[in-house]
Amino acid sequence: MSDVAMKPQGELTLRTQAMPGDANAAGDIFGGWVMSQMDIASGIRAAERARARVVTAAVKEMAFRKPVKIGDTLGVFTRIEKIGRTSITLKVEAWVRRYLTQELENVTSAEFVMVALDAMGRPTPIPEEA
Repeated sequence: MSDVAMKPQGELTLRTQAMPGDANAAGDIFGGWVMSQMDIASGIRAAERARARVVTAAVKEMAFRKPVKIGDTLGVFTRIEKIGRTSITLKVEAWVRRYLTQELENVTSAEFVMVALDAMGRPTPIPEEA
């Protein structure tokens, strides 16, 4: 399926611009930077839902489809897929709006598993939705 037919799924949770300090010598943004933005977005969304501190327990099957370039705006979309007793599984998509264009492209996606923690750092149950 082409990016033209695809649209981001989930809630826009984080948006930031790729800067020169995030790039290699060729001007491509490091994959680790993209992954860290996805992790931050997962943490925001999961903590809001769990009403607790959360940590990343797992990241499943991440593959980069397209490079991110300096100046691109990265948008990270999150969708809660499953809520366990102490964990939240999210589908996370990273999309870029190419610098000075309206072109939107899917860069990568992955499944993130976040675990809620209590004040002592132990897994804690996730409350029912209010």
